[in-house]
Amino acid sequence: MSSWSAGRRRRVLLWGAAGVVTLGFLIALEIAARRYGEPGPITNQVKGLVLAPKPGPLYGGLGLMMVVLTWRQRFIAAGAALGIDAVLLPVRWAVGADMSGGHVFGTGALWVMLGTAVIAVTRRTGPDRVLLLKGVGLGLLLVAARKVGDTWLFITAKTRPTVLDQYVATADHALGNPSWLAGRIVEATDPYSSHLLQLVYGQLAVAAVVVAFYQLRNVTVERRFPSHHLVRTFLVIGLLGPAFYMIFPVVGPVFAYGPGASGTGGVEWAAADLWPHTPLPVTLPHPMTYDGITPRNCMPSLHTAWAVAIFVHTRRAPRALRYAGTFWLVVTLAATLGFGYHYGVDLIAGVVFALTIEAALRSLDRGWDRPGILLVAYGTAVFTALLVSYRYLPSEMAERPQVSGPLLILAMSSVIYGYVRTTPRSGPHLPAPRTPVTETARGDDVMTAAHEDTAPAPAEDTAPAPARSPEPR
Repeated sequence: MSSWSAGRRRRVLLWGAAGVVTLGFLIALEIAARRYGEPGPITNQVKGLVLAPKPGPLYGGLGLMMVVLTWRQRFIAAGAALGIDAVLLPVRWAVGADMSGGHVFGTGALWVMLGTAVIAVTRRTGPDRVLLLKGVGLGLLLVAARKVGDTWLFITAKTRPTVLDQYVATADHALGNPSWLAGRIVEATDPYSSHLLQLVYGQLAVAAVVVAFYQLRNVTVERRFPSHHLVRTFLVIGLLGPAFYMIFPVVGPVFAYGPGASGTGGVEWAAADLWPHTPLPVTLPHPMTYDGITPRNCMPSLHTAWAVAIFVHTRRAPRALRYAGTFWLVVTLAATLGFGYHYGVDLIAGVVFALTIEAALRSLDRGWDRPGILLVAYGTAVFTALLVSYRYLPSEMAERPQVSGPLLILAMSSVIYGYVRTTPRSGPHLPAPRTPVTETARGDDVMTAAHEDTAPAPAEDTAPAPARSPEPR
């Protein structure tokens, strides 16, 4: 068997195993959610085919799928999606369907993605079929990730009756209680600062889709995806992050120590009305009981992790995208602290978490060499040490901020330094010349077909509602 055939067989087995694991994971979440009387991600996705869809990146998923289509096919797909939604809208109104809390549009995008998958299976062959199915899979993964995240957060609230906010708030003294300071700054500059911060914080997924569009802009021409792009990192962060919500349940300072006067609620569950004006006294922390509604989605800060991923993936993009990536990172960090959704130590854990995942994905792409293995192992060790120290050494950290604060910053900085040193600075090498491209007409569609070569894919590296909404923070 040739090395090319063996490599292709390994990829097929890898994708098959990933598909089985993903399906099993979705079924497990479905069962867990139904135990608490709520539909799981599979049920919610099926409902979205007919009923008014819940908030989610349905048209964002359609946009990602369209990176594998020609411009003519993109216009047809977008028009079909909008047409389906336009037809369903008056029908839903006529029958009195409940559209509260959901989007009016989105079902059409889901139907178009599924229809494209059917076309790929029935009317395409070879590389064309594979590419089209990859595009559909990418779009559906983005949509399913939101459903999975909602279910994860619902489960955290139901299965973790106690939270560890007292531990994290005590440990945050090592950094000078940055959330309290940021909260006062936002309050003093309201409404200007809050409007800007809320816009950036709530539209993080939009920024990610823009960067992903740039990275995947050449898929139609090259007839293959780059070996690594932002969507991969986003999905892995969203998949792994909520597992730590179960291990380290935290609701955030505005819930644990805030007044709940801004519509967040939960004031009857707060330990004290301290945020953001009164610094938390240093006391011996204890687990405290909290409601069964608020997601325990603070440790680590996934909004910080996703913003770091956007920043990293825009470093080799054009200047406008580089500035946008930096702006989104800075404003997201300010929003997470200023709105009281996170403690400072959450953000440090989020940075380490994001860079460790990014390093692992890059090593998986280019091959596991010694620097990559060491960086992933070191990032994992630092992340683990952070969580252990927050849980078992918060009082010691609060009593010695002159030592513990710089150590926290140094630990995060060491992971950043290791990532910068390990990541190649030069741009990706171009692949070997491809087989000449031919245009093959099939019905009304014109698809660009090319033979699959054996050169490695180019490693292109050019680069949610607040408060109680079930969204990772």
